[in-house]
Amino acid sequence: LLHRKIMRTNSHEPRRLLVITLSNIGDVVMTTPLFEALALAYPNTRIDIFADARSASLLASAPYAGEIFLYNKRAGWRDRAALLKALRRRRYLVVVDLRSPILGRLLRADVRLRKPHQRIEGCHAVEEHFAALRPLLAELAPPPCRLHLTQDNINAAARLLDSLPGHHWLAVAPGANWPGKKWPREHYRQLLHLAAPHFDGVMLLGSAQDRDDIAALTGTSLPTLNTAGQTDLGTAAALLARARAFVGNDSGLGHMAAAMNTPTLTVFGPGQPNRYRPWGDHVRTVLAPQENLAALAPAIVWAALQSLLAQTSAR
Repeated sequence: LLHRKIMRTNSHEPRRLLVITLSNIGDVVMTTPLFEALALAYPNTRIDIFADARSASLLASAPYAGEIFLYNKRAGWRDRAALLKALRRRRYLVVVDLRSPILGRLLRADVRLRKPHQRIEGCHAVEEHFAALRPLLAELAPPPCRLHLTQDNINAAARLLDSLPGHHWLAVAPGANWPGKKWPREHYRQLLHLAAPHFDGVMLLGSAQDRDDIAALTGTSLPTLNTAGQTDLGTAAALLARARAFVGNDSGLGHMAAAMNTPTLTVFGPGQPNRYRPWGDHVRTVLAPQENLAALAPAIVWAALQSLLAQTSAR
């Protein structure tokens, strides 16, 4: 009923929604099913986005994206007040607040929604974010995560890939946001040795903070593209879209790979894979014994990758 009421709303102004989204790259990717569902349910409606600068670019090129409001955690009260004032200038049909219990209530909106107050036991993060839409789209299941590329992203990735032979490439991301999530560098090197006869080359992806981890994986028998700190998120997504498969730690790049429909294998030590694994049909996880990544043998990860490749061979 609420959905029908909104669809009947008449306005001389453009119909707009607002989603107040999250900060981390992986978290933002896991909110994209919510954006895709809103865009499908409310065609010809722009979705304004409140996001952090580091992750907003993942959403900015989407066809549904309206105005982007950038949040800076380090901003002073004057800047925050100016941002709130800018948001309050516009009246929204719907505001979906995935970040805080307060901000959405301060804005001008016909309908205000937020994700559940408490974590839903046994629920994936995608499903939990999506639960905010239940009052509008009660029967709808979360669609796949999806990222949209610009032509500039595609062209930049193509230029980088000119240095690799063939087209059957493995993407590897050995970094993570804290050391406890990192599978050891020497294990990654052994994995590349096992994979070498089956791939034409390897893309090594990560931020500038991952340069040491990535440098340790160069010099193997596989032709290598080292992109550490050299790409924006859109170009990284375009590279992942060209990969035959992805292997990495529990990090944002794994979520991006899955959102590009690339077969994705994530290595988990500490963490909650049932809740935070990449979301998609071509996704697998490997769990370290007793959450000890050093004890996870490269042969086990290679076997899991072979199984994933076999199941997605028609891709």
